[in-house]
Amino acid sequence: MSQPRVLITGGSGYFGSLLRNRLRESGHKVAVFDLMDTDDRPADVPFFRGDIRNLRQAQEAIDGVDVVYHCVAQVPLARDSGLFHSVNVTGTENLLKAALDAKVQKIVLLSSSAVFGIPSKNPVDDTVLPNPVEDYGRAKLEAERLARTYVGRHGLDVTIVRPRTILGHGRLGIFQLLFDWVADGRNVYLLGKGDNTYQFVHADDLADACIRTAGRAGFAEYNIGAERFCTMRESIEGLVRHAGTGSRVRSLPMKPAALLMETLSRLKLVPFAPYHWLMYGRSLYFDISRAKQELGWQPKWGNVEMLCQSYDWYLQHRAQVKIAAGGTSAHRSPVREGLLALLKWMS
Repeated sequence: MSQPRVLITGGSGYFGSLLRNRLRESGHKVAVFDLMDTDDRPADVPFFRGDIRNLRQAQEAIDGVDVVYHCVAQVPLARDSGLFHSVNVTGTENLLKAALDAKVQKIVLLSSSAVFGIPSKNPVDDTVLPNPVEDYGRAKLEAERLARTYVGRHGLDVTIVRPRTILGHGRLGIFQLLFDWVADGRNVYLLGKGDNTYQFVHADDLADACIRTAGRAGFAEYNIGAERFCTMRESIEGLVRHAGTGSRVRSLPMKPAALLMETLSRLKLVPFAPYHWLMYGRSLYFDISRAKQELGWQPKWGNVEMLCQSYDWYLQHRAQVKIAAGGTSAHRSPVREGLLALLKWMS
């Protein structure tokens, strides 16, 4: 039996590229739909250049496809509510329309844990209702609602996957700043005491879960995260011990620090988004038991392990990362420190 034909929207991004490689290695016929191409795309993976906000371009890319992994997203670093809506909501609706017309067998919609905001309880299980607290999370929740509408009204087969914060080799974005400071032996800072329980997920574990959902018919929602996790302080201290550069983990008073982050962000002096100051000092972790049971999925990576692996990759590629310019996704790109360079110098 031949493998299904697969399209990855956002297939040039950090996770999309990793998923592309995993599917290709398992024999799938994979194509990528994105605004930008990448140097590491294999020659046998077709590339469709297009904008998910353009329905015609989405229709052209999806023609003849069996399964779509919808990974396109405008991530929190954009700090632009208009972009969050146009890409994450309008773009998702275009994808759903195109998939319906093309009679796609399955859509795996990559959502976000941001839809839960500050959850009413932990672990977050099927009884916890979404309650986003910032524009990115609200846009992702609206995209989920659209997907449910197409399932209920049109019979489209969609599975929603909500990952915790993604780590793994090659993951940059805001984590590049953490890795850079640790590599230079500078102090790193937590919001509050760091006693909040915070769950990450390794990109490899997430890819495995997504691929498994594609083989399971019918609408479903899965919350995906590590099985072995700990407090934010324990996670970062584990990384610091591994690095052995002399970095120390320090605490900042949560409310004043969050207020300062918000103020400096609005002035575009630091590369933070609302999700960072609202959530990085708070507990959020998923109950993953249903995903394990229904999908036969088992995450392999724990918080500290994946942080250390991500850091080691950064050390090996630091020179290339430092000279990298734009032209790729936020999570594969370095970020500008802005005023944080002063704090780093003082640490």
